[in-house]
Amino acid sequence: MRNFIITLAFLVIIPNVISCTNINREEGYAYFRLKTDPSTLDPAYIVDVTGGSLSAKLFNGLVRIDHDLSIVPDIAESWSISPDGMVYEFHLRDDAIFSNGRTVKASDFIYSFERMLDPKNNCPNIWVLDKIKGVEAFRSGRAKAISGLVALNERTLRITLERPFNPFLSLLSMPSAYVVPKEEILSRGDSFGFEPVGSGPYKLKKWEPNVEIIFEARDDYFSGTPKVKGLTFRIIPEDLTAVTEFEIGNIDTISLPASAFGRFTRDPEWNNMVVAQEGLNTYYLGFNCQRPPFNNVNIRRAVGYSLDRRKILNTFFENRGRAADGPVPDNLRNWNIDVRYDHNPDRAIEILRSEGITLPVKADLYITADQDVVDMAEVIQSYLNRSGFDVRIKQLEWSSYKQALNRGEADMFWLSWWADYPDPENFLYPLFHSSNLGPAGNRVRFIDERVDLLIEKGQRAVSDEERNRYYGRAENIIMSKVPWIPFWHRNDHIIHQKRVKEITIAPIYSSDKGMEISLSEAARPDN
Repeated sequence: MRNFIITLAFLVIIPNVISCTNINREEGYAYFRLKTDPSTLDPAYIVDVTGGSLSAKLFNGLVRIDHDLSIVPDIAESWSISPDGMVYEFHLRDDAIFSNGRTVKASDFIYSFERMLDPKNNCPNIWVLDKIKGVEAFRSGRAKAISGLVALNERTLRITLERPFNPFLSLLSMPSAYVVPKEEILSRGDSFGFEPVGSGPYKLKKWEPNVEIIFEARDDYFSGTPKVKGLTFRIIPEDLTAVTEFEIGNIDTISLPASAFGRFTRDPEWNNMVVAQEGLNTYYLGFNCQRPPFNNVNIRRAVGYSLDRRKILNTFFENRGRAADGPVPDNLRNWNIDVRYDHNPDRAIEILRSEGITLPVKADLYITADQDVVDMAEVIQSYLNRSGFDVRIKQLEWSSYKQALNRGEADMFWLSWWADYPDPENFLYPLFHSSNLGPAGNRVRFIDERVDLLIEKGQRAVSDEERNRYYGRAENIIMSKVPWIPFWHRNDHIIHQKRVKEITIAPIYSSDKGMEISLSEAARPDN
């Protein structure tokens, strides 16, 4: 998610620490693992991947993202966009029903959007909907309603924007744009996030904090009844415990931890049970572009030539991703990257000497204290120290690390960015537009007026062809200025039990409705 870092799991096996026993499984339910409890299931307040993934099974938006990264109907069965890209008209299906039995109406979306944007509610993700006309007047108290939201009738919603914004449909697939029933918000108040009522294929059956969350399948969902009776999410913080629970059959599927990847993929009993999905993310080595030594673009380029990123991907990372040529993931890019920094340590030293600076170039590399990140940092350090640098590794726990990056303390840092929605804009505007310096995403403190202008033109483009032209130019300029070194786009891997007959990995955390998974007849009771 926005400003969200994910690090790979490193496991230290300690004998006799874990004691696992077979659990009493509820027949017909698929069992999953969560690392932590979500902070809430109220879509207006969700800021974490866990909450977003769970809420997608309880709620709906106007549109959703499918497995091909296309925007497809959700509660809106069709829509039209004006030629100038300013007016969106959505026609709602007539069989979408909240789990309390009431039909979803256009006015419910207006309530949900205004609730999210009302400053009294202090919702965190107003950027998802703040492109709608009249939001500023509404939030400042100059208007009682948002002028750009109009229900033409119970089944037709018109949304007018302040100006064209090409990714707007993608934004409407996010949890912040899910529809909620007003009467349930009013009756439940602050407890709605823990007693949610939505229009999705599942409803909450039980939530025992730090133990498990259970969803029950609905038989009145507009896209049909799910293939399982329900979903059980067990809260298991430790990866080693989760792997053990999977191996004894207490969990049907888990995200494959880094340290267990090789063992399962090389095991003939399990390798056919591993499923992969190209991830929408970029792992990178970032620079502070506003202070020495990396305010000098040539020194940044020397770092690029020093690193054998493909070898690191093939060995250290075990080919669990795709080589990154730029910040935009390859499965979102529709243009070529012309600027590359292939491994050439002689070229790196030549650049440094041509700058007339004293070698070695000293720099601090900030990382989190996770062991896999420490190992990665040592690989980077080894390459750079052979090419005219003197890199010192500085480990911090996560909250201190994030504060240090937000304050611009690090010379270099290791980080990743994961898509909120499948659009190149989500990897260009937050990370490189000068309006987002620091905590908003542009932690490298990169400033380039041409890049700002090209990103803004891409946001306002009416056609995808025009959008791609602007974004392609922007990304190539970014790579020529090398504010960070892209390493790879990590693939997601899950492993499942043999009783799981159908399962897929959602390309976006909020796009999985839980409709695909099915179990063998032996694990599913008769209906």
